[in-house]
Amino acid sequence: MVIMGSLNGVNEPLLHSGTRHQPLCIAIPAVLLWLSCAFVVPAALSAEPNVDIASGWWPEIESTWVPIGWKDHPLRFNVLYSGTLVAQPVRYPSRGQGVQLTFLISHDGEPPASAATQPYQLRSQDGGVGDQGWTDSAAPQLWTRWQRGAVVLRQEVFAHLPGGGAVKTGAEPLFAWVRLSVEKADPGDAFLFVRVNGPHLQLEMDRRKNLVVRPSRSAYPRPLRLESAAGRTRFFLLDDAAQVRLGVISHHGTAVAFIDQRPTRPDAYLKLAIPSGVGGFADLLVPLVPAAREVAEAELTLGRDSALGEADRFWGTIPDSAARVDTPEPLVNSVIRHAPRFAEVIAELHPETGQYSLLSGSWHYERLWATPTSMSITMILDGLGYHPVAEKYLEIFRREQGTITPPGKAYHRHEGYLATPRRFTSIDWLTDHGAILYAAAHHALVTDDPRFIERWTDPIVKGCEFIRDFRASTGHGGVHGILPAAVPTDTDVAEQAVWNDGWNYKGLSAAVRLLKRVDHPRAGEFAREAADYRESFLRAFRSAAARMPEWTDADGRAERFVPTALPGGGDLKFPFYLDTGPLFLVYGGLMDADDELMRSALGYFRAGPNTRTYDLGGAWHQPVSLRHELSSCEPCYSWNVFHAWQAGDREKFLEGMYSLFAGSISRRTFIGCEHRGGISGTLFSVPLPIEAARLSVIDDQIEPDHLHLLRLAPLAWLSADQRTVFERIPTEFGPVTLRFQLEDGGRRLDLDFQPRFRHKPQAVLLHIPPSNRLGAVSVNGMVSDVAPGDVITVRQDR
Repeated sequence: MVIMGSLNGVNEPLLHSGTRHQPLCIAIPAVLLWLSCAFVVPAALSAEPNVDIASGWWPEIESTWVPIGWKDHPLRFNVLYSGTLVAQPVRYPSRGQGVQLTFLISHDGEPPASAATQPYQLRSQDGGVGDQGWTDSAAPQLWTRWQRGAVVLRQEVFAHLPGGGAVKTGAEPLFAWVRLSVEKADPGDAFLFVRVNGPHLQLEMDRRKNLVVRPSRSAYPRPLRLESAAGRTRFFLLDDAAQVRLGVISHHGTAVAFIDQRPTRPDAYLKLAIPSGVGGFADLLVPLVPAAREVAEAELTLGRDSALGEADRFWGTIPDSAARVDTPEPLVNSVIRHAPRFAEVIAELHPETGQYSLLSGSWHYERLWATPTSMSITMILDGLGYHPVAEKYLEIFRREQGTITPPGKAYHRHEGYLATPRRFTSIDWLTDHGAILYAAAHHALVTDDPRFIERWTDPIVKGCEFIRDFRASTGHGGVHGILPAAVPTDTDVAEQAVWNDGWNYKGLSAAVRLLKRVDHPRAGEFAREAADYRESFLRAFRSAAARMPEWTDADGRAERFVPTALPGGGDLKFPFYLDTGPLFLVYGGLMDADDELMRSALGYFRAGPNTRTYDLGGAWHQPVSLRHELSSCEPCYSWNVFHAWQAGDREKFLEGMYSLFAGSISRRTFIGCEHRGGISGTLFSVPLPIEAARLSVIDDQIEPDHLHLLRLAPLAWLSADQRTVFERIPTEFGPVTLRFQLEDGGRRLDLDFQPRFRHKPQAVLLHIPPSNRLGAVSVNGMVSDVAPGDVITVRQDR
């Protein structure tokens, strides 16, 4: 452990024994290095966690799907792990009939048999898929490749908005371009079939009930007919209203036919006979809902390549403030690259109100759960410098503030209450207020945008008043001094949940930091409010903890459960005990990781009786525990990672971070999940690993007014072959760039540190990673001798 002391007003490392070390001051351009002595540190782990190791812990997530769409369009396509494309206007069914397209290979030119009549889980009978990923185009273009016998088929799909510009009304048509190409085949024609059904898959959080095929509901409900045009090089599959359900461009003489097995069977097929096998391809145009013929004809005339060019130009524009992260681990880089793109696809411009909103999922969860989705704003959009995008999605909360009544009997409508607007809500959580308040204050802190701060200061103050007013309420029959009982989660049970208080305290604390920064006259008032809130909570929490029942550890020792709700303790058996229970309190700021109650709670989930019954393929509601630091329920709520972060527990922190990257996100498509094998097409599990990666390298949160560098950086990111890059990383001090690489056979670590501070920290602390070979460090060209575990204070010259 590094013990910090004060020397000339600057925090300096001291010897672990408590003896002051005389620092070595080295003057370099714009930087001063203060070098501490070497500390006694544990030997480097023989196998520190990394992507490859974590991928061995966690099989690839099954039953995934990814959204294919256009920024802020209210509708979007979803492509399954098998390449199946689903166009289903879930939120706006009046827009038109959806469609489900399955792509199949035939060796004899006949439609593959589909005799199932009873429901079945798709992955049990679909034969799997060879591979899936993204092309290098600026536009999100998904490829899927699979093989049947000697034939290898590749599918590429991207979305296109006619004109290639931004969504303006939310009513614009949206198309998917699908290229089907033969990569390998026997001599002769390759027969490809596109099975045309109505959307009929059942989606469930329970992985055992997710993506269930329901044959009785699968028939496309309207008559269809095929027409050719332009000398039989273009084809239209039309419905009975003469609207286009599919368009086809035939290349190289590809023959196109339509086979309708309805009503004796629920399937209809588009048959593509691609001559000469390898190298042949056909392009399909899929309107999300049936399109007017003239609209589809205009899109076909534009052509697939020109549409992709427009999409590339549209997606190639990113904010100047956007961060860039490049590590030696491609999975980490890809997750970070795709997350902001997913965020703007899983979002919409409301066609009636013109308001922008993030959504919580691309399919099935096309509404807004503000608490988990706010993490997409703080950890993805603002965390990666997409500040204009974050501001766009925050605005709806400012405009709708005070329009929703909080979900608890002790509450009434309050002008300061921040919540999900009715047009988007599924179920209100009281945590939403604190999460939104935190997201707004955090955005102001990391951008210093005077226009945003001016517009949001009054709503933030009102948000603080909401917490103050209801904390002061009495007569509600619960614990006084904390927020009265309210609904905290989808259980819809009102209680004084620690989850409610944790989020609202976090939002209040961030608001106080902002108000102090802008010298707001009420900053002191709300600082005292926050201090009293924490004191009141801890008093009630410790009182409840003393009355909790016991559990027995593997050695037969009795341990007490830690409360999840006050005063009675809450439901200790429901899986949300881990996800939305006491472990959150460290991230929420109400408890410290070294508190005995936090250590006890963590011990229960890491080593308690539920760990002995954990099933890697089990459902979300199995007895809850941590497996490789990942929640057995919803991975996005693995708050234990912040315990390890705060405690400096490198092994557990990296175990958790890499489990989140490799175990809660598809390693093929980089989309998140709600539960492994359950609902996909969501960013729920994506923010936490991105935030952990940021904090491991550039950390502005672990110590007030201090910036820590490489505090928990993985050894996998120290490479002699590749420079690791964290550019323009937002912090509360301003954007920071750090690039680093091993030199001299791994004995020297070279760093390029380029901060653009708007608010200068008291100190910048550089942690020397525990690589046994390291003996020197170079910061901006100046070299000093170091040892693993040293901490160097880096300051700019005044």
